[in-house]
Amino acid sequence: MPTEGTNSPWEVLVVDDEVGIRELLMAYFGSIGMTVAGAQDGRTAISALQRSQGRYGLVVTDLSLPGADGFAVLQAAKQANSSCYVVIVTGYASLDSAIQAVRVGAYDYLAKPFSIGQLDVILNRITDRAALERENRQLVGQSQLSFAATAHGRHAAPTYAAPAAPANAVALLEQRMLAMESMLARIDARLR
Repeated sequence: MPTEGTNSPWEVLVVDDEVGIRELLMAYFGSIGMTVAGAQDGRTAISALQRSQGRYGLVVTDLSLPGADGFAVLQAAKQANSSCYVVIVTGYASLDSAIQAVRVGAYDYLAKPFSIGQLDVILNRITDRAALERENRQLVGQSQLSFAATAHGRHAAPTYAAPAAPANAVALLEQRMLAMESMLARIDARLR
């Protein structure tokens, strides 16, 4: 998790029509050194995302919002930045809405009331995942450069490249299904 005084690799957008919750979440993210903005309804959030040029890497949005719901905000966030992490927050938690949130691309789902400790856990997982994804992209890039140099007759110094992600679609689908099953199990456990 980013610590106070560090620069986060992305900005956070908090969307909630309840002023107290929005301000609390914004203060939390600000206190750990993250750049944060807020929106009081779905339309304002969607507009901010469309103008953002992809700078929001984390969106925490209420599900039930005036103007446009949290699913519309999630869709706008993913259109603005396909690698954006979206956490859906709701006071009306149901297994159906949790499943739908994960299916349409939410990273996680929190039922109100929730504790800042729960948000810490999610933020830690997001930070760890983002670091792994960055490392993977670097390793794949290094592997491609090494391959290109060898293919053009240049002999690059041997480099270690971690195994690349599975190349075939079936393996990728299996990985995604396992991740989704894990997410659904966590959501189911929280709802019980």
